[in-house]
Amino acid sequence: MDKSLENSIKIFMAEKIAAGVSLSEIQNLVNAEFKQNLTYMDIRIMASELEIDWQQLNPKKETAVEDVTAVEAPAPAAAPAEEAPADPAAAPGMPDLSDTRIEVSKIARPGMMFSGSVTFANGSSAEWYLDNMGRLGLENLQGDKPGQEDIEKFQIALQLELRKLMGQ
Repeated sequence: MDKSLENSIKIFMAEKIAAGVSLSEIQNLVNAEFKQNLTYMDIRIMASELEIDWQQLNPKKETAVEDVTAVEAPAPAAAPAEEAPADPAAAPGMPDLSDTRIEVSKIARPGMMFSGSVTFANGSSAEWYLDNMGRLGLENLQGDKPGQEDIEKFQIALQLELRKLMGQ
């Protein structure tokens, strides 16, 4: 995706977030409006790059974590990674990830950047991997097939866990 299109999408997203639209709804709107096929994780990553005061969007929610960095009003340019919220899970509108458990293997499988296991909210479990091309995959599913919401929670929880490992 070219930078101009990405900036247009980010402006659109910032406006929708400010209006209280959820990220999953924004995903549908972006895909329809811009003729894209972005995943929820793509949208979540782009949202984390926006300069938004997440606390201002939900003033009723008090955050006990002091290291959460609030960012400013929407802007077309992406914020540097250092300015992203330290704990995106504390941002308003984030789903409860407590029922999704992610484990990252200490030793990555050959050809993979990361790998590990996940237990979804419905009790199903699977092995996951992130290959050297950045593609996320699941295999060896045990139990019922996870729903769309379970997959979205898994993607967010994985992103947070990998950020912790990488010191971000």
